[in-house]
Amino acid sequence: MIFEHRARPLHYLERGRGTPLLLIHGLGSSGADWAFQVRALEGRFRVIVPDLPGCGHSSALRDGCSIAGFSASLWALLDRLEIGQPNIVGYSLGGAVALEMALQRPESVPRLGLVNSLASYRIDSLEKWLEARMPVLLLQLFGMRLMARLYAARMFPQPWQHSLRERAAAVVGAVPAESYIDIVEALVHWNATDRLNRLRSRVLLIVAEHDLTPLAQKRELASQLGAAIAVIRGSRHGTPFDAVDATNACLLAFLTDLIPPHADRLVCDEPEVFHPLEFAGSLAAQHALGP
Repeated sequence: MIFEHRARPLHYLERGRGTPLLLIHGLGSSGADWAFQVRALEGRFRVIVPDLPGCGHSSALRDGCSIAGFSASLWALLDRLEIGQPNIVGYSLGGAVALEMALQRPESVPRLGLVNSLASYRIDSLEKWLEARMPVLLLQLFGMRLMARLYAARMFPQPWQHSLRERAAAVVGAVPAESYIDIVEALVHWNATDRLNRLRSRVLLIVAEHDLTPLAQKRELASQLGAAIAVIRGSRHGTPFDAVDATNACLLAFLTDLIPPHADRLVCDEPEVFHPLEFAGSLAAQHALGP
């Protein structure tokens, strides 16, 4: 489906019925990031899965790329759909957008889920400098496709993750370099740390044991927000992909007031477990056709 916002098309998928749930994808991808989660969630929720502006099949914003602008465009979509009280879950870049949305309308987001995300991506440490600047440097030296292959190999290094690795390399490698750099710059200029006291949402952090940024930073954020935190052992940055069962169990428990999964279940998927990637009529299927 297409929503025209300021004369720019924003693509989104809508599945299921029930309490509205907005899922926001990560950097270098599209709503197809959530292909493993939608089937688990659509039976209980009205799931809205957009392509952020400038990503997937959505056109870039006219007035430049920013986390605040992304957030405003998604609120405009939800207003058009007459959804006033959405639960929101964001992954990586999408977590920044989700948090910004909750800060823009603090009384409107009952539950907020952040997967491998932070409250600021400003370059204030060596780790953040490396994560923000090295991919851009590699992109400029070797091109988007090779940078994407290196990124995918780091994200999914295990032999059994070959299909995940190949998909990540293909999807990220198809992103226009200018768009990728613009979004990285938007992230490093965004900071919500001085506004966290405005947040009124109940919050869950799902974090990978081996994420790109230190686990200690996620624990500190959880403490600041009074949030629950689920640490997925063995997972890297691609937790919605390499820890499907744990991610889905955590989200379902959080969104439906069930008992959280026991720590024994908070692990990366087993090599022999197969999760079908695509679901009929989805953004995942569209994305496979190319940009």
